[in-house]
This record gives sequence, structure tokens and C-alpha cells, in this order.
Amino acid sequence: MTIAQATKPPLAWPIILFMGAIHIGALFAFVPGTFSWGAVGVALFLHWVTGGLGITLGWHRLVTHRSFQTPKWLEYFFVFCGSLACEGGVIEWVGLHRHHHAHSDEAVDHHNSNEGFWWSHMGWMLHKVPAKSEVERLTKDISGDPVYKFLDDYFLLVQFALGVVLYLIGGWPFVVWGIFVRLVLVYHCTWFVNSATHKFGYRSHESDDRSTNCWWVALLTYGEGWHNNHHAYQYSARHGLQWWEIDMTWMTIQLLQTLGLASKVKLPPKEAQAA
Repeated sequence: MTIAQATKPPLAWPIILFMGAIHIGALFAFVPGTFSWGAVGVALFLHWVTGGLGITLGWHRLVTHRSFQTPKWLEYFFVFCGSLACEGGVIEWVGLHRHHHAHSDEAVDHHNSNEGFWWSHMGWMLHKVPAKSEVERLTKDISGDPVYKFLDDYFLLVQFALGVVLYLIGGWPFVVWGIFVRLVLVYHCTWFVNSATHKFGYRSHESDDRSTNCWWVALLTYGEGWHNNHHAYQYSARHGLQWWEIDMTWMTIQLLQTLGLASKVKLPPKEAQAA
């Protein structure tokens, strides 16, 4: 029985109100006086820091899948960058993502793509998520770490502090673009990995789900759009396995390797990369 066939979980009104407020805040970008190229530059830079270094490299490839290792101080830095993306607490995010991989596109998958594009994109998070009961079991490696616990509990406070800093530097334009517009962009880019890359694109591997490789999602998410590759080799630090599959996060990991800041980098078999 799918979620569509069964009764959906109750609505999560705090999430609905929060998401509504963020999206409404982004509309102030169209108000006269809130635009400047400096503000746009801040939004784009923070998109890379929070969505690229934070969510994609840090929360996803480094922490969730442990596809490589870094010194602890650098791991904490990437985890902090991810907290600035305001996608919930890091412990909960990692636990839910590990749950997704264990049950991808099954009925218990919280963003099961069989329920439709809207549900897998963001509809699921507007309801209470039963899979959250599994988070503690799936995150024993990080749930006792005080840095992770702090960022899991106080990510909203960290976002507020960033807003204050942006206001002091560039006034309301920096806040509107650096917080609200940037968050909306990072959110939907991240969510496209749950929705678009289970619907559009091509499949290179059998992965027992509907995951696909989608080039435009890869461009928006620093390489996460090569999702079928990722589901086939979840442990791999490299998602773009062919020369045309541009993976900016893999390039960053290679740079960290060169600098001696990344070790134990995991890759799929050579035949998979050369297929």
C-alpha cells in the first residue's frame, strides 16, 4: 500500500509555516531597493558554501556515506556550512537520508517517487515523517558528538546570526538575497535530487529503484544529479563516473586529496568508471 492509497500522515504545521515564510521572504527581492549585484553575489557565494560545501560535500558524501575522511576540524567546518543551509538538524538529515537509501522508492521511503513529483519534491516534508523514529538508530556514529548535537539543536539560531552579520555588512538587500532567496534556491536544488532525478534522465546501472542521471540537476547541485550512479555505488565519493558527467564536488574532493586534507577516498570498481 502506498502513501497515496493510505491515509497520509498529519500535516506538520510548523514546517508549513516556516517554508511559507521563507518563500514569501524571497518575494521581497522584487521590492524596489532590495536589489544590488553585491547582494546577488552574496546569494550565489552562499549557495555554493551552504549547498555545495555544506550539504553536498559535507552532510551527504562525507558524513552520510563516509565516502572519504577529513581531519575532524575540517569535517566540523563542512557540517557547519551545511547547517547554514537550514535544512533541519544535521543528525536528523543524515538519519533520514540513510533511511531513504535503505528503502529507496519503497512504500516506507518518506519521499517515495512513486507517489508523484510533488510528493517527492517537497510534499512529504509538509507532513509528519514516520521515518524520524529511525533517526537515532541510524546515526549512532554522530548523535553523541557535542558539535553535531549543538548544530542539530540550534541551526535556526545559527541562521539568525548569519542574517545579523549580512545586515551589518550590506543592509536589507544582503538579508533578502543572502538568506531568503538563497535558501529557496538551495532548497529546491536539493529537492530536485529527490524528485527530478527519480523521473528525468537516463540510467546507467540497475539500482532497484527509479533513480536517474539528470545533467541539469547535476549542474544545479554540484554533481548530485548523477543520482543513478550514486544509488548503484552509494559509498563512492565520485558521482559523475563518465568524462561528460561533470561533478564539481568530486573535483573539490580531489583538491582536498592533493592538499593532504582528504584520505580513504572510496570509488567504484574501475570497470564501472570506464563503462
